[in-house]
Amino acid sequence: MNSTRRSFIKNASLLAAGAALPVNAFPFVQGKVAATDKIRVALIGANGMGFNNLASFLKNPEIACTALCDVDKNVLDKRTKDLTELGAPEPKHFADYRKMLEYKDIDVVIIGTPDHWHCMQFVDSLEAGKHVYVEKPLGNTIAEINIMQKAAKRYGKMVQVGQWQRSQPHFVDAIRFLKTGALGRIRTCKAWSYVDWKGPVPKVPDTPVPEGVDYDMWLGPAPKRPFNKNRFHFTWRWYWEYAGGLMTDWGVHLIDYILYGMDKAIPVSVMATGGKYAYPEDDMVTPDTMTAVYDFKDFTMIWEHTIGIGLGNWRRPHGMAYIGENGTLVLDRNGWEVVPEKQKTEAIPVQKNVGVGLDLHVRNFIDCLKNNAPGELHAGIDVGRNVALVAQMGNIAYRTGEKVYWDDDKQLFSTPAANKMITPEYQNGWKLPQ
Repeated sequence: MNSTRRSFIKNASLLAAGAALPVNAFPFVQGKVAATDKIRVALIGANGMGFNNLASFLKNPEIACTALCDVDKNVLDKRTKDLTELGAPEPKHFADYRKMLEYKDIDVVIIGTPDHWHCMQFVDSLEAGKHVYVEKPLGNTIAEINIMQKAAKRYGKMVQVGQWQRSQPHFVDAIRFLKTGALGRIRTCKAWSYVDWKGPVPKVPDTPVPEGVDYDMWLGPAPKRPFNKNRFHFTWRWYWEYAGGLMTDWGVHLIDYILYGMDKAIPVSVMATGGKYAYPEDDMVTPDTMTAVYDFKDFTMIWEHTIGIGLGNWRRPHGMAYIGENGTLVLDRNGWEVVPEKQKTEAIPVQKNVGVGLDLHVRNFIDCLKNNAPGELHAGIDVGRNVALVAQMGNIAYRTGEKVYWDDDKQLFSTPAANKMITPEYQNGWKLPQ
């Protein structure tokens, strides 16, 4: 190992604590950085967004992929073929991430697994001396996200959470305008996701485990149950054991920018309602229609989601709105604009998106690693923890049917039913990290 590489590893270890891309969307970059100076990346969970993240990393000449880990051998074989066809060296294969973490040629771990695995893989990766890029939401329960925040601070490694809108230029520009105060006092904010491209999840019978799949490892700490394809690739997010539905999928991205724009982290209360109104007989468990109302003392935030309808607020299927006394700023992934309130401020036409947010987010992480600059991360551990907490609060209010009040000093709710949902019960011999 040369001095440049040794310096990178030493300095980074001393730190104080998107949209899908086709595999052919990136060129494999060769010959610009010596092999001894490469940042070696490994991926856990290679089927969906995890591989999109890896593709974005590999657009940068400093990056080499040294290992892939997935419980599905079919996915490992496919992704290896994808990489080698683009000229990348064949990475090592692992079905058990713990074995992968014993491999020495890894500097950074990308975690792209279902949400119920994030906490354990995150803590184990940090303990193994790796830096981490972890998909959102940070964790699947409040206890897990708090453990992950503490682990990041304890081990002092670099952590970036995959809330890539934090790196999207037009999002940043919109918040810069918001901070000018031109909208006047803001009393209400909205965030929403109307998903017309998704239909029902038809019920299907349980089946034998597909060949090449380590299903026990896929379940991990989740309750034991027979294999069902609805609870496997992609559609796992509609079941509480593994994820939190649209609230923790789209909600984490969009609510994050409300917190960012309003300089808030924790609400005092939340109430929520909804249900399976679109497809009451399908197999999803999480609500396909839901509204949550958060009280931040000096403003409210309303979250809305629905499946099967695409015409959302301000004729946008997703977005955020900061509703001020002088006007409203409306923001989504395509751009932002200002709608005046009775001519109290000037209208601003749509300011369009520029750049690929995921690529910029990954580049920010790489630059912070190289420059030993944790303070310049766009979505560090605290950003990920705060919005994951807010999203989990909304789901808990929905599931209990109660208006819940949060005591941030005690890290507890006001009711026993809500408090029972703070900490998960790990199954199958797995233990919640302490």
